[in-house]
Amino acid sequence: MHMSLLQSMFTLEPSVVEKVLRPIMVYVFLIAGLRLAGKREMAQMNPFDLVVLLTISNTVQNAIIGKDDSVTGGLIGAATLLLVNHIAVRLVYAHKGIQQVVEGTPTELIKNGSRVTANLEAELVTPEELEAAALKQGFTSLDEIERAVLEAGGSMTFYPKKPTPDEARDEAIMQRLDRISAQLAALRA
Repeated sequence: MHMSLLQSMFTLEPSVVEKVLRPIMVYVFLIAGLRLAGKREMAQMNPFDLVVLLTISNTVQNAIIGKDDSVTGGLIGAATLLLVNHIAVRLVYAHKGIQQVVEGTPTELIKNGSRVTANLEAELVTPEELEAAALKQGFTSLDEIERAVLEAGGSMTFYPKKPTPDEARDEAIMQRLDRISAQLAALRA
């Protein structure tokens, strides 16, 4: 009884070649699908995005391992996914052209202090999401931002206006104090 249980745990139903090809095909499909879904999906997940990502893993499970529920089949599928990911990451790192195809290019969301509405709409980033991301990075308002970029990997980068509103206010106060000091000095003389 124990021997048949162990044997069924490690016996492969489809061939090893099929066990390797299935995860590769699913991996390539998912990379392409996520790329088509847009940069926003990678970093700015909402509850809908989370549900989709969680159910995708369950949906493609059988596509990866087939009808095989053996430990060996699962290990081969997992090892193949890890190996394909390792190779893909190295290729993307070594070749910028591949990186642009897989990840895309950065998109300006704010340019010269103004929102780029067409890019916000194309990337499905709401003004509220843009402001929330700016707040997380220490800005109190979008008025402080000269440029905002949705990076290829999905994160947002913000560049402050030079000078910042606080710096401009401080400079104006210092100039007024200098004028008052000069006027006082003139009055004393």
